[in-house]
Amino acid sequence: MKRLFVSLAMASVLSGVLLASGGSSLPPPPTTGPPNSSGSPEFASLTPEQQAALSYNDGLKHQAKADALLKDAAAEAADAKKHDKLAAQAKKEYDKALRDYKSATAKNPKLFQAFGGMGYAERKLGNYDAALSAYDHALELEPRYSPAIEYRAEAYLGLNRLDDAKSAYTALFAGDRKRADELQAAMKSWLEMRRKDPAGVASETIEEFSKWLTAREEIAGQTSAILPSKGDRW
Repeated sequence: MKRLFVSLAMASVLSGVLLASGGSSLPPPPTTGPPNSSGSPEFASLTPEQQAALSYNDGLKHQAKADALLKDAAAEAADAKKHDKLAAQAKKEYDKALRDYKSATAKNPKLFQAFGGMGYAERKLGNYDAALSAYDHALELEPRYSPAIEYRAEAYLGLNRLDDAKSAYTALFAGDRKRADELQAAMKSWLEMRRKDPAGVASETIEEFSKWLTAREEIAGQTSAILPSKGDRW
């Protein structure tokens, strides 16, 4: 997800902007100045749309910090005390990110990126149903928002909804190969985890998914040279 930029000097001309980047047909984000914190004294003087953008940016900062902490926690898997401490810190940052994303959507109900952020934070906190609801809303606002398609599919995996995850992969493979590759990696992780702990998933379902994933990997390998990834447009 990309940061949304606002400038106090441009406060009168930036309201109501839907923000995206890259080669889409949506308007590009304003880039006239550095981002400001939602806790700054000037925050109250901004329009609701500009306040939403700043809250969204704050959410991204907490999300990035949480992701880094979670990665560090995984690296400390052999030390339960260190792992648990880092994981707890990550959870606090995801909670903060979720708070900021909710604030952004309250200020600007059309800010689909913030709904996507809500889904991301909810998913990382293990709240899969809430994550799906947020992703669904983001995609109602902007059906082309591929990050929400990919992350929603990861939530489907968390709920063992394999057919829904497969459908998302097929859609991404046709429209955003970079995101499709990310989902493929998440699927491989799911498969490894379920082989260790099925968590109620039937063994034949796991092996059927393994065969499907192997076939998709072969197709991806065959087409990667002639269909380069479009990259992340958002």
